[in-house]
Amino acid sequence: MDTVGVVAEQAQLPQTPNHIFILSGQSNMAGRGGVSKHPHGHTHWDGLVPPECQPHPCILRLNATLNWEPAREPLHRDIDSRKVCGVGPGMSFANAVRDHLGGGCLGLVPCAVGGTAIKKWGRGQQLYENMLKRSKESMKSGGEIKALLWYQGESDTSTYHDAEAYKGNMERLIRNVREDLGLPCLPIIQVAIASGDGKYTEKVREAQLGMDLPNVTCVDAKGLPLKDDNLHLTTQAQVTLGHMLADAFLTNFNAPLLNSKNRTIFESA
Repeated sequence: MDTVGVVAEQAQLPQTPNHIFILSGQSNMAGRGGVSKHPHGHTHWDGLVPPECQPHPCILRLNATLNWEPAREPLHRDIDSRKVCGVGPGMSFANAVRDHLGGGCLGLVPCAVGGTAIKKWGRGQQLYENMLKRSKESMKSGGEIKALLWYQGESDTSTYHDAEAYKGNMERLIRNVREDLGLPCLPIIQVAIASGDGKYTEKVREAQLGMDLPNVTCVDAKGLPLKDDNLHLTTQAQVTLGHMLADAFLTNFNAPLLNSKNRTIFESA
């Protein structure tokens, strides 16, 4: 094969990412921006992709068949497959951080599933094991997982017991995922919820904002605009959240040496 043929063949090979980010949690991470119910009962996504969420050649996505492909909205379309997905925070996050990573491609690993309480993310549960499998697969091409972005908790606001248990369950999840991935210092950026299914939203938020573990930081979604359902962030709110997550990552974790005591709360105001 001549040189031109070799170059052409290499150009067709799928790219692989150097910098990997896990996106996990429930519906607000999976993305419901631009999703609404049709008067006749059908749920649909309006297909509107903000400039901040546009595809880029160096942003990839691990799809449901564990293959890397160009990332585009909705990122969770084949992961949270029982629901209609729209815009989430992942693409605006990726576009905001991609030029600050020292070159190479960025890979997103969607794992979020709507309506899932934290007990469904326990070790041995299908959701956790699937996240683990996808995370391990993402590293096989030589990339490094830079952070887990976690937005979940709305389904734990209905009873006092669930809200009271949230902090311990979340701390256990963090310990488990770090141990099972062999990444003891894996940065975790969680989102303090802006809404909930029940009356104990503030108790879950208190647990999220009060998490005191090394390399765990929190951004606060409270105050970001919600859709008419008062549960899911609007498209523009998701764009803003993506930028908040990017600021948290670049401020706390995008440095040669991690300060394990570094923990900052970024507010939406």
